[in-house]
Amino acid sequence: MRIMGIDPGTRVVGYGVVELKGSRLQAVAFGALRVNLKASYPERLKRIFLGLSKVLEEFDPDEVAIEQAFYGKSVSSALRMGEGRGVAIAAMAVGEKPIFEYSPAEVKRSVVGNGRAHKSQVQEMVRMLLGLPEAPQPDDAGDALAVAICHCNRR
Repeated sequence: MRIMGIDPGTRVVGYGVVELKGSRLQAVAFGALRVNLKASYPERLKRIFLGLSKVLEEFDPDEVAIEQAFYGKSVSSALRMGEGRGVAIAAMAVGEKPIFEYSPAEVKRSVVGNGRAHKSQVQEMVRMLLGLPEAPQPDDAGDALAVAICHCNRR
C-alpha cells in the first residue's frame, strides 16, 4: 500500500510518499513544491496543481491523505490555506485517488501520541518511524510524511 501525504499551502506545499509493507513503513519520496512569490496568485495555484499532479503521476499512490486547514489568528491566512488545500484536493481528484483528511492534532496524536506535540517532536518521530538518518527537510516534507503516517495508522 502506497500512501501520499500532503501538507498544503500557497507558498510551499509539502509532499511525502510512504509504503506500508505488512507493519513496516518505508519512505519512498518526500519534498516540497515552492512557488515563485512574485507570480500572480492564480499562477501560484496553477503551479501547485501541476506540481502535485506530477508527483501523483510519478509515485502513483493508492490513497492520499491531506492535512485539514486550521483556524489561526488571521482569517485571510486561513482562507488562503483553504484555497491551497482546494487546489491540492482537485489535483488528487483529477488523478482519481481516494482522499482522506486529518486535523493537525490528529496527525500529531497519531505520530507522537500527543495532539499538542511540538513540530520538532513530530519531525523526530517521523525520522525514527521511517528509519531516516536525519529529520526530513524541509519541515513541510516532514509534515507531509507525518500526515501519510497518520493515515497508515488510522487504516
